[in-house]
Amino acid sequence: MTKAIKISKRKDKDMTEGSIIKHIIMFSLPLLAGNIFQQLYNTVDTWVVGNYVSNEAYSAVGSVGPIVNVLIGLFMGLSSGAGVVISQFYGAHKFDKVQDTVHTCIAITAIFSVIFTVIGITATPLMLHAMDIPEEVFPEAKKYLVIYFAGVTGLLFYNMGSGILRAVGDSKRPFIFLVVSAVLNTVFDLVFVLVLGMGVEGVAYATIIAQGISAILVMLTLMISDSCIKVVFREIKIHLEQLKLIMRVGTPAAIQLAITAFSNVFVQSYINHFGPDCMSGWTTYTKLDQFMFLPMQSVSIAATTFVGQNLGKGNVERAKEGIKKAYILSLTCTAVILVPLMIFAPQASAFFNDKPEVIEYSTLLLHWLSPFYLTCCMNQVYAAALRGAGNSKVPMIIMLFSFVLFRQTYLFITANFIANEILPIAMGYPAGWIVCSVITYIYYKKTDLMKTKLVS
Repeated sequence: MTKAIKISKRKDKDMTEGSIIKHIIMFSLPLLAGNIFQQLYNTVDTWVVGNYVSNEAYSAVGSVGPIVNVLIGLFMGLSSGAGVVISQFYGAHKFDKVQDTVHTCIAITAIFSVIFTVIGITATPLMLHAMDIPEEVFPEAKKYLVIYFAGVTGLLFYNMGSGILRAVGDSKRPFIFLVVSAVLNTVFDLVFVLVLGMGVEGVAYATIIAQGISAILVMLTLMISDSCIKVVFREIKIHLEQLKLIMRVGTPAAIQLAITAFSNVFVQSYINHFGPDCMSGWTTYTKLDQFMFLPMQSVSIAATTFVGQNLGKGNVERAKEGIKKAYILSLTCTAVILVPLMIFAPQASAFFNDKPEVIEYSTLLLHWLSPFYLTCCMNQVYAAALRGAGNSKVPMIIMLFSFVLFRQTYLFITANFIANEILPIAMGYPAGWIVCSVITYIYYKKTDLMKTKLVS
């Protein structure tokens, strides 16, 4: 029997009608702002330790990203699969299926929270050794990661909850929750480090507390919702039909994100070979690099939701038009941000760490790698569109080939036979981006999106 579920017209957004570009922009803007605040978690951490603790602590906090991303990437892939399933059911107006999917999502999030906490804490020393972390940085990196994984539950519930909201077109409330938690994270950082003198442990505790608050806010929102995404605790269970669909889309994405992140552990080991100053320079570059990626990633997530809803309704031509406009928007936003970053690279680098050697490394990397961000717009948007259509297996294969097999081969050959220097090593990133974009676009042009649709 179909459940009677109201649709909240004030929060949910049906993208199957109305202006395409308006839907994409209005969805992307709060998502972009939210992603900026989410990046502030680790950025504020690195800024505080870089300016008020030590260079070793700065390198430690900044270099552990690949380790965090291995486990988080697994879950983010599954949550993206959940978002695609929800958006297609929503576009097809199968609201009872939406609610069953939501309750399945909450159940699997609880299970993964326990698993990731145990694995994260247990595997931390092994992963740090795999990255060839210098002896002087190792203790601080270990402290940060153990605390981070002990509180990873908040991050998982926030990401799944916000993914559910975005799947039905609500990107504003996840943004608001991130603003609140990012501000609190900054306050806690300053109190724990400057007032209490807690060092790396202080920024780690600040991060997990802030993430926990964002999780509470998003879960309360789902619990009090009057729409098809309402969470009712007594109804939380795994529905096998929905789980199979989530795994069908989410598993390839999870594998791709996790293996790519694991591959980056070894990329980091190449960087670590050049010493603490280079590590800090790379850390600074990656902080700015992450902000550069935010516009294209935000537009890509909008494209996934847009494609999912429109294919759910059977409107393939509107879905394709949305993909084109999303790509143009992504390209434009990236180009606008790229110019000032290139011009003010030294000043931006000095904000994080004012050591001259660190600024020199970071500026070098920004000047050489930044122009290639434009090539990423293609693989980000078109891969997201394919996932929105329910096809995440092929993007997984393409990205694993480009970001793991091709990149690791490039790094091995370059380091051992061409020039074991920072710039040639770092150019392995744009090389992988270009390969991925070309292959992704060729595949997209030959694909019938309707054939991969999940909802019939």
